[in-house]
Amino acid sequence: MKPEELKKLDSYFKRTFRNMDLTVKARPRKDDSAELYIGEEFLGLIYKDEDEGELSYNFSMAILEMDL
Repeated sequence: MKPEELKKLDSYFKRTFRNMDLTVKARPRKDDSAELYIGEEFLGLIYKDEDEGELSYNFSMAILEMDL
């Protein structure tokens, strides 16, 4: 993803979840997705989806049973 997309997503997550510790980071060697962190802890992946001129982003977070 481009740096301006990462900044917009970073602002969106911070504003939506009211948490300034959230950070969107670029993924090494991948340009169709980014990573979301809270502090230094990895939360999930954000995928960019372009289909028929429509742009959207999908957030995917795995939750382990032992964490519940």
